[in-house]
Amino acid sequence: MTNIAELQDVDQRSYWQATMPAIPDHAGKPLPDAVDVAVIGGGFVGLGAARRAAENGASVVLLEGETLGWGGATRNGGMCHPGYKHGILQLIAEHGEAKGLAIYNESLDGFNHTKALALEIGAEWEQHGGLSLAVAPSHFAGFAKSLEGYKRVGIDAHIVDKADLRSEIGTDAFVGGLANEMYGALHPGKLIGGMVTQAEAAGADLHEGVRANRVRLQADGRRVVETSRGAIHAREVIVGTNGYTGGVTPSLRRRLMPIGSFIIVTEPLPDELAHEISPRRRMFADTKNFLFYWHLTADNRMLFGGRASMWPSSIMHTAEILHRSMTELHPQLRGIRIAYAWGGKVAFTYDRMTHVGRADGVAYAVGCCGSGVATMPLLGAKVADWVLGAGPAPELAALSFPLVPAPYEGRMWFMPLAGEYWKTKDRLAFREAAVAGAKDKPAG
Repeated sequence: MTNIAELQDVDQRSYWQATMPAIPDHAGKPLPDAVDVAVIGGGFVGLGAARRAAENGASVVLLEGETLGWGGATRNGGMCHPGYKHGILQLIAEHGEAKGLAIYNESLDGFNHTKALALEIGAEWEQHGGLSLAVAPSHFAGFAKSLEGYKRVGIDAHIVDKADLRSEIGTDAFVGGLANEMYGALHPGKLIGGMVTQAEAAGADLHEGVRANRVRLQADGRRVVETSRGAIHAREVIVGTNGYTGGVTPSLRRRLMPIGSFIIVTEPLPDELAHEISPRRRMFADTKNFLFYWHLTADNRMLFGGRASMWPSSIMHTAEILHRSMTELHPQLRGIRIAYAWGGKVAFTYDRMTHVGRADGVAYAVGCCGSGVATMPLLGAKVADWVLGAGPAPELAALSFPLVPAPYEGRMWFMPLAGEYWKTKDRLAFREAAVAGAKDKPAG
């Protein structure tokens, strides 16, 4: 229950799930005894891998424990952009120029792949660019290095001074911005629906309500996937479970941190109000550790999301936090009804990079770290090519995948403590901004 009038009768479902075309039921079908490739996970990685493996002539079964697209694929913010948490110059510093650029360019290829898929499928693709919004002067100063990196790879980007921010966004809450034209928006539910159709058309056998429990490696080199409905023999196994990774891949679970991300979506806004808040229809994100991200949907709703809490929380509690934050940034939205509220898990890694490789007898692409819409559909396809000998390993496969340096088995007891640390850093950034703002005010 909530006392906030705008949150009364909110639909506690993903807006994307509620408004996507129905996917035919894939539950209860007979499972094959043996296949060339078994894919675990029915999201972007899994569907991309299943389609490409089938196109390569392999027999393919895909196993999804819930319904196709149930996880992060239809719970994200609908924002698509290349890159990782490590910037371009950081990747070059860590891996050398050739390798660093190759790793980043793989994400550019992923962006273009997702864009082409969305346009082909009819998934409401819009490309109006994105705007990173600095909450403190030191964050704004860091945009110069980001801009230098964008120029190295040919991305159209520019810095927006505070005096010019009103031409980009209807708030005075930030000290400056960095505009990047290679940001798009799409309807993830419609994208998933189209990817299901494409995978089946290629010959992949898709199943819902089948949970993979264990993968065993046999003496003959084949894998046995033990599922909730029996065992399947497979020459190769590909895993793309990301924030919903469980015990089927123990070493991956020790390397992934599923972090909650929560979203609210308003009712459709009047055209004038939508233009006042977002005159260029940009994708917005701030520079906090507990960041917010927001944008207009194709039907002029405001989608507003973020890391509302690291403590166990209900959807309604996180919706209250997000609503309060949204209306502090955009008072124009007070009184606008919230139509949808939901949450999901984002797979973060200790080094905040996406990883591809082999472990526990499987190949994998995991660790979206907030960039999965652009990267994961192509990575799934590239992993399928790799394991079948139809293409090289993805560039990311060369990276070592560090363990999370804290003991845990499925329950990340340390995340609330980490959350308080990040909140403290954000409070210091706000204090820095307040001090700078006071100095800029004229005396008298």
